[in-house]
Amino acid sequence: MQIDGLQFRDLDHDGLLSPFEDWRLSASQRAEDLVRRLNLSEKAGLLLHGTLPSVAGAMSSLGIGSEYDLQVSEELILQRGVNCMITRLVTSPRDLAVQNNEIQSIAAQGRFGIPVTISTDPRHHFNDVLGASVSSSGFSQWPGTLGLAAIRDVETVRRFGDIVRQENRATGISMALSPQADLATSPRWARIDGTFGEDPGLVRSLVGAYIDGVQGGANGLTDQSIAAVIKHWVGYGAAENGFDGHNFYGRFSSFPGGAFQTHVDAFLSAFEMQVAGVMPTYNILKELVLDGAMIEQVGAGYSVELLQDRLRGQHGFQGLILSDWAIARDVNDACRLGEPPMQPTDISMAWGVEDLTVSERYAKGLNAGLDQFGGEDTPGPILQAVQAGLVSEERIDESAQRVLEQKFMLGLFDKPFVDVDTAACTVGNSGFVAEAELAQRRSMVYLKRPETNLDKQAKYYLYGFSKQAFEAADLAIVDDLELATMAIIKLQSPSQILHPGFFFGARQKEGDLDFKETDESYQAFQNIAREVPTIVVVEMNRPPILTNIEDKSNVLIATFGVSDEAIIEVLSDPALAIGRLPYALPASMDHVLGQSPDVPFDDPNPLFVSGYVADA
Repeated sequence: MQIDGLQFRDLDHDGLLSPFEDWRLSASQRAEDLVRRLNLSEKAGLLLHGTLPSVAGAMSSLGIGSEYDLQVSEELILQRGVNCMITRLVTSPRDLAVQNNEIQSIAAQGRFGIPVTISTDPRHHFNDVLGASVSSSGFSQWPGTLGLAAIRDVETVRRFGDIVRQENRATGISMALSPQADLATSPRWARIDGTFGEDPGLVRSLVGAYIDGVQGGANGLTDQSIAAVIKHWVGYGAAENGFDGHNFYGRFSSFPGGAFQTHVDAFLSAFEMQVAGVMPTYNILKELVLDGAMIEQVGAGYSVELLQDRLRGQHGFQGLILSDWAIARDVNDACRLGEPPMQPTDISMAWGVEDLTVSERYAKGLNAGLDQFGGEDTPGPILQAVQAGLVSEERIDESAQRVLEQKFMLGLFDKPFVDVDTAACTVGNSGFVAEAELAQRRSMVYLKRPETNLDKQAKYYLYGFSKQAFEAADLAIVDDLELATMAIIKLQSPSQILHPGFFFGARQKEGDLDFKETDESYQAFQNIAREVPTIVVVEMNRPPILTNIEDKSNVLIATFGVSDEAIIEVLSDPALAIGRLPYALPASMDHVLGQSPDVPFDDPNPLFVSGYVADA
């Protein structure tokens, strides 16, 4: 519409300018006007954060694929009123922008043209873990957050967040389900790879810097921002036995060391930066006593004490509280026992509320303080909860207002579409890639330094690496160990498959952290080390025990998600690597088993302390 020489979108298709269509008004005023116009079903749809479905495939229900199922998407958006959804597409930046524009085109046909908030898990790192991150596919590739923590530079993390903002917005993504402010205090925990490590002060400062970059400043959202959703409030990292809360057997965090407040403190910079959203942990905080009483033994998304009393009350958080995925679904025998082996349809994390009905779970979550339910796309249970008097419509309005305000602040109502050519030239451009590659090199940690740089005259035997990058660097690579004068070996942090019947347990890093004599990779390392000097590169998605590696290696390097090319550059010039360990490396499993899951720096005699780097 053209009014007084100004242009407005006719979102409700009536040819008149309604207050919610008027970009001259505040986000709060526009949201209030629109909430008044919505019926209960439409408001219930706002409280769901679904998954954009992909075309047919084994993982289509999880949205994994290269293009959206537009027919199913249309039904979700126009019939069910779902207009916040996660994307898990893996495709080129241009095609991702095209696909996201298709989603917004569908949304524009709705009764009020409510645009879709498209969210994503991290997609700028090397490691992609189902339910936690996405393959980069054209985005600039940075070291993992542990690598960024190893650099220990606030400005690097702020710049990383800024590039995440630019690349995601260029493709039509407007919400980042990151960062993790969880502390890596339980060494065997499967989700350490997404954290900034063990040091509470360092985590707090880097979390704040990331939010500053990704939201474009410390003053809340603008139409250039990505809405950051910090996770997982609170104590997720204090995982009992290192088992993860995606699994029934890993549903507890515990605080025998009394360090609950330390885990809270890691979030405080996020609140100072006016973070847009908070995602509660799945976990039940086992027998945690706050203000003299044990909190209700339910997952944090259902906890009045953690959401209303602490997050909203004590810390004054006014933004969106978005549950982690699938907390409202029924817990069946496969989910509890892993027998028969779990399928995607068996996934639930309704810990502590298993005996409630689905509508009762929605009511309990909303009354505890949730605004949206992650991974859900059916408004019926919310409507049933209202009709049964379990939750009031005024409470629904409160959350609907928050959801809509963020959409208005992000500019989605006024500019929902992106330019696909801009996406193609912005995402993964040479400047961003160069900055990411520099960060990769800087993030590596020398635990044992070489006496000299790579010898171009040497003959190298590789284990765990492909040849291409090394041959491109003019290094002589031999396939026969007997011909080698040096070996370059890549090892992964040890793990075990302890729960093969569980959907996430079968895919996560669990169990012991030491290299065992029976491990194929350790046997190969020993055989090589007996014959030639070794350069050992350990990819550390968890803190490994290197006691029987360190004594047999000549050079030892820790990495946290880097390319082979970056490793070669650092081996050629060790001064390029400035990283320090983001967590301590234990000396034995006995030391690990003696640690409290909630306390940082809890190993009295680690092999390498947190912050360690070998002297130059």
